[in-house]
Amino acid sequence: MLFDSHAHINEERFDGCREELCREIGESALAYVMDIGFDLESSVRAVEDAAKYDFCYAAVGCHPHDAKTMDDAALIMLKGLAKKNKVKAIGEIGLDYYYDHSERDVQQYWFRRQIQLALQLKMPIIIHDRDANDDVMRILKEEGVFHTQRTDCFPRHPDGGPDARLLLHCFSGSRELARQYVKLGATISIAGPVTFKKSRKTVEVVEETELSRLLVETDSPYLTPEPYRGRTNKPVFVEHTARKVAEIKGISFEEAAAATCENARRFFAID
Repeated sequence: MLFDSHAHINEERFDGCREELCREIGESALAYVMDIGFDLESSVRAVEDAAKYDFCYAAVGCHPHDAKTMDDAALIMLKGLAKKNKVKAIGEIGLDYYYDHSERDVQQYWFRRQIQLALQLKMPIIIHDRDANDDVMRILKEEGVFHTQRTDCFPRHPDGGPDARLLLHCFSGSRELARQYVKLGATISIAGPVTFKKSRKTVEVVEETELSRLLVETDSPYLTPEPYRGRTNKPVFVEHTARKVAEIKGISFEEAAAATCENARRFFAID
């Protein structure tokens, strides 16, 4: 059993082939796919996908690229969507200083507001962080994501540490940063780039991080893993990321698949 913890089957490039894509998922070893919102429109589609497909669950939120489109009315609508059946997290939210499609102060403002929404609803948070490590960590701490008032809302993690229900999506930071996050109660999600030849930093993160703190994802239609690099990514390709995690950890594919699936089910509170 496999769990793609971060995909965008709500993305426009799947319009016209979504039924075929989901039929392929249903016939594969994939048990679950988390369909992640990146703006209000895609969040609505994610909720619709979750209602339509048994394997699908949803997260709702506004990506930092789209922070410039946010206002109070949109946040109220996201809050309403977050209360829908099978919606399991607020995300993806965060900061992106690589592209700066939204002004940085605007990104930070709506990042904070969406964190506050997740804290209010006691929901997991899915983080996008690109070239903004220091500000992401600072804002998460300032907003109380790692405070015991939040971590006490969730069961202790199986490793005995706190569980802040914070997921670092497509983690690309150092093993030292991963270590800091895990100590605070975060979970690390590994995407297709771990399969690339020049992925030493991500390989080190997998080596360093306890298996119980790892999830796997595709971020489809982006970041296609080897051996399909260059093609549109699909949730079924998460198998190749899980196989690479297994190789790095020195365990069987079946063990890696089962562990990361169980980790994701626990993180998103899926029975």
